[in-house]
Amino acid sequence: MNRILIGAQWGDEGKGKVIDLLARKSDVIVRYQGGNNAGHTIKFNDQKFVLHLIPSGILHPGKICVIGNGVVIDPEALFDEVALLEKAGIKVKGRLLISDQAHLIFPYHKLMDQLKEESSKKGKAIGTTKRGIGPCYADKMARVGIRVGDLKSLPYFKDRLTYVLKERNEFLVKIHHAKPLSFKKIFDHFNKYRTRLLDFAHDTPKYLYDATKAKKDILFEGAQGTLLDVDHGTYPFVTSSNATVGGAITGSGISPTFIDRVIGVTKAYTTRVGEGPFPTQFPPKLMKLIQTKGEEFGATTGRARRCGWFDAVIGRHAVRINGLDELAIMKLDILSGLPELKIATAYRINGKLTKDYPHAIFEFSKAQPVYETWKGWEEDITHCQRWNQLPVNARRYLKRMEELMETPIKIVSVGSKRNQTIFL
Repeated sequence: MNRILIGAQWGDEGKGKVIDLLARKSDVIVRYQGGNNAGHTIKFNDQKFVLHLIPSGILHPGKICVIGNGVVIDPEALFDEVALLEKAGIKVKGRLLISDQAHLIFPYHKLMDQLKEESSKKGKAIGTTKRGIGPCYADKMARVGIRVGDLKSLPYFKDRLTYVLKERNEFLVKIHHAKPLSFKKIFDHFNKYRTRLLDFAHDTPKYLYDATKAKKDILFEGAQGTLLDVDHGTYPFVTSSNATVGGAITGSGISPTFIDRVIGVTKAYTTRVGEGPFPTQFPPKLMKLIQTKGEEFGATTGRARRCGWFDAVIGRHAVRINGLDELAIMKLDILSGLPELKIATAYRINGKLTKDYPHAIFEFSKAQPVYETWKGWEEDITHCQRWNQLPVNARRYLKRMEELMETPIKIVSVGSKRNQTIFL
């Protein structure tokens, strides 16, 4: 079975744990978009791993992991992860395939990202991780990007880098009054990683086609979330890639006819990192409580995540865009102890009621949530292994989420460990 795992909120939904659970029944795990601006946290054998580029399935012996053509790669970050895994005794060589069509992140991408974010006026900054992701994708679309496969020919790589760096240095000097970057330093830096990168380089679309024909089970691991998708998210406060189901198709080279299931991952509440409107955001006191209890700090940047009530409006949007077949609800245990819970079922915008997600940011930023209130529960649920062990009010809350999203819940997480999971 070929399955795509999608974040149904603003990312950070807990996809890493679900990938880790589903990878046990998969042969191949594929990362298809984003870069090292995303982080999946997995607790494995009493160790905590934060992976930014390599699919989480690498923690399972014998699984093949693929970094697809839709991913942008910083070689230094990639090989830092390889070293981290190998130090922990996890074999990477022979199990990781990197698309030779994947684009590479260069120092000028990072510098451009940083300078643009710092020069943005207050309220206009996107809140990027400054890892060069956006500028790399911009070069890809402008057809001046450099790909992994370009390293196979040093003369070709030199010509490409000479041409692109000349343009980038002119931009950096004239627009941002920055110092030009050294060709030699950049060339030497990438030449250092060249052989190692090419050892992993592969025709991954063909590999995935052959794996499908051989009846292998493939799991597609999304980064970020639906509301950060460059087309379908809260634009312009989004990432620079397609974090929705379409990104899995174009970012891996798999045919849509080969996909069997699409799984949406959402927290039992809502979080958001970075800038942009957030209709259901908690007041400060409750925000601090949930941030501390839920360890709501970004795996990539360490930034505190903004937290809020569950938003069924953006949830339904995620269902529609991705065609979700089932849901995984994460961090239900964090809500234990709250006397009452709220769910946003609609918005009021300029006095008008709507149950649909507004695409225009100037409308979304004015959205006032319309809430339903549900009774909470006091019990510690981290020990629950079955549905009927959950408190009645927890089950009612989940059932209402299921009704509003019009999608069945199949996984409920009640803690960070693997065994703290209820399968329905």
